[in-house]
Amino acid sequence: MNMGGEMAMADPRRRKVPLTALGNGQSGFVDCIGQVGGRGGRGCRGFERRLMDLGLTCGTKVTVVKSAPFNGPVEILVRGSRLVLGRGIAERVLVEIES
Repeated sequence: MNMGGEMAMADPRRRKVPLTALGNGQSGFVDCIGQVGGRGGRGCRGFERRLMDLGLTCGTKVTVVKSAPFNGPVEILVRGSRLVLGRGIAERVLVEIES
């Protein structure tokens, strides 16, 4: 069962991009965490499990509060909490946005 409701069916107006592609104030819905370009792998690595524990799960709305310049960290708002992710980790979080 899909927890995201409105994401249950593929929508051609939505596209998947890394979290780092969102600008300040832009929002999207988490699609997957981990390998860029696909799901899978053998179990969860530590950072994937930690992000899920912090509320970054599939279908969750995430908003970029501030993206630091020069490949700095990304501050996000998720489930009412602010998190700061390093650029490398943020690049591995794929989100769906409306085109």
